[in-house]
Amino acid sequence: MGKYASDGLLPSHAMNIPTPTATGITEVDVYALGNYNFGMKEEMLDQDGMNDDRFERLKEEYAATGTRRTVQAVIVVEEHGLPHFLLLQQNPNFFKLPGGQLLPHEDEIAGLKRILTQTLSVPGNIKHDWEIEPTAVATWWRPTFSNNMFPYMPAHVKHAKERRQIFLVRLPQGGQQFAIPRNFKLVAAPIFEVHNNPDGYGPIISSLPTQLSRFSFTIRSK
Repeated sequence: MGKYASDGLLPSHAMNIPTPTATGITEVDVYALGNYNFGMKEEMLDQDGMNDDRFERLKEEYAATGTRRTVQAVIVVEEHGLPHFLLLQQNPNFFKLPGGQLLPHEDEIAGLKRILTQTLSVPGNIKHDWEIEPTAVATWWRPTFSNNMFPYMPAHVKHAKERRQIFLVRLPQGGQQFAIPRNFKLVAAPIFEVHNNPDGYGPIISSLPTQLSRFSFTIRSK
């Protein structure tokens, strides 16, 4: 018989022992997906989704303006008592985070707010208030004109072709209205399904559960 059982300490006893608060954890309130309204709007041009010529266009941009800067948003909602990521699905095998390319000299936070308004806001709602965590969740680098991106700059690369930064967006308690472009489907992907699943969601999205472990998500019932 184990030490604790012989001392009369049953496993249920451990559940009554409080766990000290973790150090360096940021609290984030998460609300139910049903608290928000989602409609449809006109299709949105997605030049860099799955187009064959996207790397030729990247070469032209790189020659003219240098490293492309892109930003994406992690939006977390609750379903079935668990955190889910809001993703845009373009076909059965392609998922992406809401985001896009920054304008020259545009600040990352300001640029992401602009892109989210263009992508997810109801047409005409130019005052959508996005609350974005100022510190990036992750930074990824594209060292060559190819699909490969890395969460670090390879030592042999002197100048990246693209830098992609990902930020966490806090949603309010509810009542907001969103509009999804018709050429995309909004998907709420459970965190356990996304975790370590690059075949299903790609390396960037599948790494989000690990990168977001410094946040403590509190499910709010209302």
